[in-house]
Amino acid sequence: MTIVLSGDDLARTVSNLVRDAVAAVGQHEVWVKASSLLEVAHGLRNDPGLDFALLSSVTAVDYIDHFEVIYHITSISHNRAAIMKVRCGQGRIDPVVPSVVEVWQGADYQEREVWDLMGVKFEGHPNHKRIMLWDAFPGHPLRKDFLR
Repeated sequence: MTIVLSGDDLARTVSNLVRDAVAAVGQHEVWVKASSLLEVAHGLRNDPGLDFALLSSVTAVDYIDHFEVIYHITSISHNRAAIMKVRCGQGRIDPVVPSVVEVWQGADYQEREVWDLMGVKFEGHPNHKRIMLWDAFPGHPLRKDFLR
């Protein structure tokens, strides 16, 4: 059975990789500052003692006053899983986080889906365009304020 790292264990790991990268800690997750996301992601994947080489999922949550992007990552070699979250700036206007496609290529379509349906922009994405809806579709249909 895969071991899910506790928020405290993951926070210590992330802090050892990138000083001051942790914004908050939960029971099974850690919030990483958007400005540190890429450096943390590279460290979690490239450190042989961690080896989080598999990005299982990328999704987003609309909390009315802000958006969060959630990353589920797995280390197959160490039989561990972890959950990272990133708060997308302040408010609802133009939520942006860095793209992790350069770290985990599997983020490509998932980031595009989050952009298409939630409107979270992934800065640095190599092909940042809609994946499910047509280019002229007005808005992002999974946002809480869609069609108000």
